Amino acid sequence: MPKTDFSCVRVKQYGASSIGASERHNERKNDTYSNINVDPERIPYNVHFKDPGDRTYMEILTEMEEKGMVSRRGLRPDATLFDELVFDVNTMYFDRHGGYEYAKQFYEEAYHFLKKKFGSDYILSAVMHADEINKAATDELGVPTYHYHMHAVVVPVVDKEICWSKRCKNPELRGTVKEVIHQISHSKKWASTEPMINDRGEPVFRSNGKPKYRPSYSILQDEFIDHMRDAGYRDFERGALGSTSEHLTSLQYQIQKDSERLSEINEEKYLSEQEYFLISDDVDLKKQELNTLTKDLEREKAAYEPIAAVNKTRADVDAMGKKSLTGKISLSPEEYSDLKALAVTGVDSRAQIESLKSRVIETENEATRYRAKYYSASNALDKLQEKFDQLQEKFDQLQEKCKPFLQALEQFPSIAKMLITKVQELSLQREVSRESKSITQPNTREVRHHSRDMEL
Repeated sequence: MPKTDFSCVRVKQYGASSIGASERHNERKNDTYSNINVDPERIPYNVHFKDPGDRTYMEILTEMEEKGMVSRRGLRPDATLFDELVFDVNTMYFDRHGGYEYAKQFYEEAYHFLKKKFGSDYILSAVMHADEINKAATDELGVPTYHYHMHAVVVPVVDKEICWSKRCKNPELRGTVKEVIHQISHSKKWASTEPMINDRGEPVFRSNGKPKYRPSYSILQDEFIDHMRDAGYRDFERGALGSTSEHLTSLQYQIQKDSERLSEINEEKYLSEQEYFLISDDVDLKKQELNTLTKDLEREKAAYEPIAAVNKTRADVDAMGKKSLTGKISLSPEEYSDLKALAVTGVDSRAQIESLKSRVIETENEATRYRAKYYSASNALDKLQEKFDQLQEKFDQLQEKCKPFLQALEQFPSIAKMLITKVQELSLQREVSRESKSITQPNTREVRHHSRDMEL
């Protein structure tokens, strides 16, 4: 039965400081490559569907920004500016369909999907690699066999509305759209709005009662295979959720998943920081508003006409009124007018002050909640970073241990395979031997009981 062919689209994030390594790999700008499968003589066979030319990815992005095509307004220095999508199907799929020429047609159609998904203006590079040899397939088929796949680098852009602020002098413009910018934002570009559904067709909710949404990368896999099937490419399947494709060891896969989770925690931490800083700024703004309103209140008091002529101290107020023989207090018309004006102003002022205090307390409470959320995300990030570092160290050690064997496998493949076969046979023989001993060896306790019964 022939092996099923699966597609896979992987997404990687890069900032201004990290995109260079990806660019050198994609555009084959290195003199040497850590990937031992790259055949330099095959580099001319690579196919560009979108060629950046002599410009670097950062130079293209800077030009786009100068032309107003994109905006980095409000982004952190280490923010994600580029997404790299790697389109892949297992090697033998292309070999069964004609190899190089078929792969060019396939990935040209994948590029059309890419344009529909991101827009051609925001694709910086799209190149099919045809220069990486698949050694296992080459040994199996007896002829050089290459693994065809496509690297595409895009700028994640969303349209963001910038509104007139409340400080705008024209009251009719306040809150209306001032301009629409093409904001670079990985998190918003990949935000999912499709609810997650369980096996019973019911929506899935988080512990806090909010709905869960399907991962955007999973939706990407569905969109890609639907596009390719509509274009006539129907003889491969969507990669299984959580699949390692066929290129990763279990340890590499664990490191990759931890890297993805680390990226998610970084994103959550960044969002928490932004929310915390926004709330902190809002608290400061509310305090400034309180100070401004307090000053306005003082000015209103000074400008209040009935009180303008009344400059009373507390002692003056206590001395108001005359007590009659019957114990009643009588006020002069002037004293009554002064007291009434003072009372009205005091009640109004107290109400305004209490309202402002309540607003400030509410804002400070909200800031405290976001501060706690930020610290929680930061702690989770530290723990995951520590776990990731441990796994990376373990992987590096394992890779170092396996280096002599991999070199032997490359130089003397037939001898290395023979050695593996012998080791497997010895291991199987030992396992069979242990099982046979456990079956034939009698239980000591049963033997003692049997001997005792014979003596009786």
